[in-house]
Amino acid sequence: MSNRLDEKFPRRIADRLILAIGLTLLIFLAELIAGYLSNSLALLSDAGHVFADVMALGLSLGAIYISRLPANSYKTFGYHRAEIIAALINALSLLVIAILIFWEAYKRLFMPEEVRSVPMLIVAAIGLVVNAIVFIRLRHVAHENLNIRSAFLHVLGDMLSSVAVIVGGLVMIFTGNYIVDPIISVLIGLIILKGAFEVVREGINIILEGVPARINYESLASDILAVPGVQRIHDLHVWMLSSANIILSVHVHIDGESPHAGREIMYSLKKMLSEKYKIVHSTIQFECACCEDAGESICMIQDRHDARQ
Repeated sequence: MSNRLDEKFPRRIADRLILAIGLTLLIFLAELIAGYLSNSLALLSDAGHVFADVMALGLSLGAIYISRLPANSYKTFGYHRAEIIAALINALSLLVIAILIFWEAYKRLFMPEEVRSVPMLIVAAIGLVVNAIVFIRLRHVAHENLNIRSAFLHVLGDMLSSVAVIVGGLVMIFTGNYIVDPIISVLIGLIILKGAFEVVREGINIILEGVPARINYESLASDILAVPGVQRIHDLHVWMLSSANIILSVHVHIDGESPHAGREIMYSLKKMLSEKYKIVHSTIQFECACCEDAGESICMIQDRHDARQ
């Protein structure tokens, strides 16, 4: 069974993710060893975040492959939601890491420990450079779907964490105040939390088939009613199969007595939905009488929008 929503696997995204995984894994090993040797919680916290990056990037890569599997008689929409599941798993892993960082920072706030700042600075600087390379490679593709964006947020948070570790290391060198280390760790945790909550919010909205954030439901209904020949609409539903695929279904009462008029209205509707809202998968049912006039409840889902011109 073919799937109209399937797209050719984006080789460029796969290549960038593979490169990012390799570079990020090297950063993780370097920061883990240096954090242990220098006794830096900030660096160990960053290493934990980097490890989550490796897992997130790998999960995102695998989810992209799965989402491109063709639709079948059991999964008629295909496997596009695999990317959303991967994004939510990535976001939840970020939340767990942030909680662990907060706990360790809390303990060190009351019992600061000496940190060997120079090794910490060197490794953090190397990590910053590598993270910047990964950031640049993924930045241009992060907007394409939520899955890639969740992995991108891991990398962005880690790059900002490296900056925070460097600033903290310099402060400790010149002031000898080691309480800066847990404070920097808390800032890293807050950065992680912010990105995680954004991904969770959008991912849950997709799973619950909510209206995409970039679409105004009332404006969409008004634009459909503005198409010549459309008299009334009801059962308008718009949701996201994945962050890259928006789906719409609607019942349209038309003013047309010939098949030719119906074809023109259908073309106008499809054209408007594609050009203005980027909706390329729409199911439009024409009616010459309202559902409620048919003598039985045809439209079983509670209708939010029943409008006339």
